[in-house]
Amino acid sequence: MTHDHHEVELRPTPRQTAAALNPPPGRIGGDLVVETLAGLGATTVFGLPGQHALGIFDALRRSDLTYVGLRVENNAGFAADAYGRITGEAAPLLLSTGPGALTSLAALQEAAAASSPVVAISSQVPRKGLGGGRHGHLHELRDQQASFRDIVKSVHTVRSQSAIPSAIAAAWESALTAPHGPVWVEIPEDVLLAEAALPVVTAMDAFPEDVLPRPELTAVAADLLSRAARPVIIAGGGVVRSDASGKLRALAERLDAPVVTTFGGKGAFPWEHPLSLQSWLEDRHTTDFLEDADVLLVVGSGLGELSSNYHTFAPRGRIIQIEADLGKLESNHPALGIHADARIALQALLETVDARTDPGAPERVRTVLDRVRARIDAQGLGEEQEILAAVRAALPSSAPSFWDMTILTYWAWSAWPGAMHSAQGAGGLGYAFPSALGAAVADPATPVLAVSGDGGAMYSIAELATARQYDLPVTWLIVDDGGYGVLREYQRDTFGATTATELARPDFVALAESFGVPALRTGAEALTADLSKALATPGPSVVVLPAVLRMFAPTHR
Repeated sequence: MTHDHHEVELRPTPRQTAAALNPPPGRIGGDLVVETLAGLGATTVFGLPGQHALGIFDALRRSDLTYVGLRVENNAGFAADAYGRITGEAAPLLLSTGPGALTSLAALQEAAAASSPVVAISSQVPRKGLGGGRHGHLHELRDQQASFRDIVKSVHTVRSQSAIPSAIAAAWESALTAPHGPVWVEIPEDVLLAEAALPVVTAMDAFPEDVLPRPELTAVAADLLSRAARPVIIAGGGVVRSDASGKLRALAERLDAPVVTTFGGKGAFPWEHPLSLQSWLEDRHTTDFLEDADVLLVVGSGLGELSSNYHTFAPRGRIIQIEADLGKLESNHPALGIHADARIALQALLETVDARTDPGAPERVRTVLDRVRARIDAQGLGEEQEILAAVRAALPSSAPSFWDMTILTYWAWSAWPGAMHSAQGAGGLGYAFPSALGAAVADPATPVLAVSGDGGAMYSIAELATARQYDLPVTWLIVDDGGYGVLREYQRDTFGATTATELARPDFVALAESFGVPALRTGAEALTADLSKALATPGPSVVVLPAVLRMFAPTHR
């Protein structure tokens, strides 16, 4: 069976033939890597050089690829993740053997959890050192790829130069096949350094396969939704990644079905739409409303811990789950599981579902949101809401924002009106600032906001040098509460006391200025003005907000 869109011209042109027969001198295995990446459409690569990977980095000198070097491999991984999220393109990440590769693990875990297409290419010890023996090579691991196999979508090993183009193309296709995700390629040092007798790699073809829904399943789903009395939609990150927001809105309006977006799906549905339940998934009023649905359509979400009010959600109606990740399909609740890309499946439903009218749906949505608002307002947390509103007011509507695991982010998950990016997939610290740098590389004309606590900021301080070196338009808001604020609250609620949460920290303003990055200290009243000015000023900047914030009371306990 053939697919028309996979058919390519196999006969070389005269120019290609001449180039193949007369490759330029001085090429090595690393050139095959960068030529393949360019042939696949890459324009930018992230990474950090290391001794075993120098063959790739030397080849960058002879290519048109733009290299963005960060100071820590994990941060380079976060930057590549964000580049992939913003562009929808695969983001190459160049790493060196052993410690360099292992330092990227937390970032690749986040990329896997968030379905970001990162193509990690690492060196390996020379071929004679492979096989698990202890040969004493620098950076040697008994089985390097084993450290990554549980995290990435696929592993691609190279043992000869002729395998480099095909292995990277296969990895590229894997990364961009729904669900997107990180992939791992490793190439021994001697393969990268050896003279290349192979011709220059020309344009490569790596077509991701569409994940199509089974028509008999979408027919059943359409029938259930058409006959539902109280349909509700949960929109997850899969809707955002597949660029399906328009189709989601069309389906919701055809069904008069309320929509709640998960924290990873923020921006999938208009915040102020009459059918929008927004993102208050940690509130019992929202949970009760979802449980009352007789048909619940879940699109691009596995209904994990954060999307199910910490697994207290107990639906009583029929669930239809559209999910590109087979591992998430029906993993938490029995459902009519439809393995498919969200965009394609939503289009299939739009073509088959019957329109229904429910004039009372907007009023029921308003009632839920009013109850949520009353519960929040009764907790005396005005400062937190004012600060979040101040940040939103300062940020241009087109500017992306990246959030670390800090108390203000926990508020933003529920209350931020629209799209945002956070490390809620894997939950590690240090995500916001390097990710914002990656987004700025993707679109240098648009300012980018990063939000961290002081604890999370310390993971990323080295990247102030990167921001300055590349003059990237990132404003970094550091909310300084003198410790790990989220853990402080968890410990107080659980144990009545805290341990290991209080931190000594630097003068962030002076520290940023030592890197040549403009910085200032602000207060809640001046936050919007100061943040607006920083975002409007070209290049990087830091705004420090001393504030001890509190989280709103949970409803899952």
